[in-house]
Amino acid sequence: MFDSSSDRIVDALRTWVASAPAGARLPSTRALVTRFEVSPGTVQRALRTLVGQGLVETRPGVGTFVRTVRPLRPNDYGWQTAALGAPTARLPRSAAALRTTADDLIALHSGYPDRELLPGRLVRAAFARAARGGSVLDRAPAAGLPELRAWFAAELGGHTPPAAGDVIVLPGSQSGLGTLFRTLVGADRPLLIESPSYWGAILAAAQVGVRLIPIPTGPRGPDPDELDRAFTRTGARAFYAQPTFANPTGGRWPPALADAVLDLVRAHGAFLIEDDWAHDFGITAEPAPLAARDDSGHVVYLRSLTKSVSPSVRVAGLVARGPARDRILADIRAQAMYVSGTLQAVALDVVTQPAWRTHLRALRQQLAARRDLLAGALAEHAPAAHLESLPSGGLNLWLRLPDETDLDRLVRACEAGGVVVAAGDDWFPAEPTGRYLRLNYSGPRPGDFPAAAAVIGQALACS
Repeated sequence: MFDSSSDRIVDALRTWVASAPAGARLPSTRALVTRFEVSPGTVQRALRTLVGQGLVETRPGVGTFVRTVRPLRPNDYGWQTAALGAPTARLPRSAAALRTTADDLIALHSGYPDRELLPGRLVRAAFARAARGGSVLDRAPAAGLPELRAWFAAELGGHTPPAAGDVIVLPGSQSGLGTLFRTLVGADRPLLIESPSYWGAILAAAQVGVRLIPIPTGPRGPDPDELDRAFTRTGARAFYAQPTFANPTGGRWPPALADAVLDLVRAHGAFLIEDDWAHDFGITAEPAPLAARDDSGHVVYLRSLTKSVSPSVRVAGLVARGPARDRILADIRAQAMYVSGTLQAVALDVVTQPAWRTHLRALRQQLAARRDLLAGALAEHAPAAHLESLPSGGLNLWLRLPDETDLDRLVRACEAGGVVVAAGDDWFPAEPTGRYLRLNYSGPRPGDFPAAAAVIGQALACS
């Protein structure tokens, strides 16, 4: 008896299609049901898969046929050169963190956690409930669902907690960064930014056309004196930072530095754009957003749920007070109009389930085990890769390599050995100050970390 799954039928038909001439007719649904001893629904699912892959085409009332493939020919797009003109700005290259890889490679480059670290059961149940609700047919408010906005406000808390009206729901934090850089900074104006810093913020700044002013930072954050001098020298009115479990360094600002930075932005009449991307990824420390200690609108706070809930649930919350909030909302309306009500409903459903807190507690333990496994393996097999600080949260290790390291050659050598790594250059808004690797310990196959570290160590020895 044949396997009853549609995948088995897809594989069998794909093999048949590959050897059949274009236009050949596939057996009827009844014939396939008899041949594979499955239900008509299973056959139909298999045929829909093949149609989606462009291998076959259906003709209603006639049958299903092998699709005719158009002959390939080069196209002339030269006319577009004159129509487009020169780009107004050269955008940074796409970061390695977004690259997809084959399953047989050990992926240490990604910016996202592995599927087994996500609340999959909660997400699937939330989508099922949302499909039965009104959100699938209704248009959501421009600022977001009131219940989700209230949740973000309550989560931030603080001495003077924000109101739900201070919160705007965004389609992911990346679009929020572009909006903030447009509305709070503006093209050709200076923005202070930690160096190294999140590559997505560097990309968003390039798209908007703001001038980045790098501020050196490390595991314990930037030097407040250097930050003060930069505010004075440039006249900047905004500073972008990740005070908690920074990407890529994993750094976390101590309370004294947080107070000093808050005093500085107030003294200079500036905004602190606080990107709390790793709020749900604490390991040995709890997140302590600076926005919870600000009631005068100097801190504009951004928190995404995409990495902790699901990459398919691109939902983030932004907290801003005063006229800045109105200007930000106007820009969001012009860019996206509103965020999918279904995705908002799913996000709210997941984070308000009692099992969400249980999941976060288990996640803390899993991240700790993975972090320690990778750090220990690197210390044993790649001692030349120096880990300046073991992060107390986040998803990444930030490794300093010997200055003479040929970084491009190292990355290629690692991939040839079956390990994909991310070169640290992508995280610098100006010239890199050294040779670095950013390795994600939340990716798949943690049992392969020792083997991956051995490959990195061997590549370092040869680079």
